[in-house]
Amino acid sequence: MKKGMFICVEGIDASGKTTQAKLLVKNLNKKGYEAIYTSEPTKGFFGQILRQKILYGNKRAPAVIEALLFALDRLEHVEKEIKPALKKGKIIVSDRYFYSSIAYQGAAGLDPAWIEEINKWAVKPDLAIYLDVPAEVVIKRLGKKRSVMETLENQRKVREVYLRLVNEGKLMLIDGNRSVKEIGEEILQVVLERLKNRSL
Repeated sequence: MKKGMFICVEGIDASGKTTQAKLLVKNLNKKGYEAIYTSEPTKGFFGQILRQKILYGNKRAPAVIEALLFALDRLEHVEKEIKPALKKGKIIVSDRYFYSSIAYQGAAGLDPAWIEEINKWAVKPDLAIYLDVPAEVVIKRLGKKRSVMETLENQRKVREVYLRLVNEGKLMLIDGNRSVKEIGEEILQVVLERLKNRSL
């Protein structure tokens, strides 16, 4: 039976991760692989609460509430989308995963070990990519229309946590301060190399 592959793409806001996750799926499909795109927060029950009340509200909820809601949304995501796709041998590319919780709620003061604990049941990605872009660059990209999490200070803190995860070997860093094409080509090569090594 063909084994599926789970990839997640992480990064601070406006780092280009959504573009790259979708581009990776498109490029893999062109190469003959069955790849699908998914994202967090999802469009499920808890994902809708996160989108409406937490991410785009006027003020931030307590970090512990955010972390628990994201974990509940992720549980639904894993059971309804990720596991079924992997069982069918598909490549599933997620735009954000539990590393986002460690980065964002960790930057808000929560213990990263506790965040990992409430997400310990989550399927571990075969490859976790982090698109690194300076906080100052993403703030310019975002312009004036920003959510409560999209402040320069917060993005800097979140980036620091992501870089710590890179240093711990949990994420693979890709320079996100280049053209969409250049970044996309590098990510595709990394993924194809992983797929090739798995089939040896």
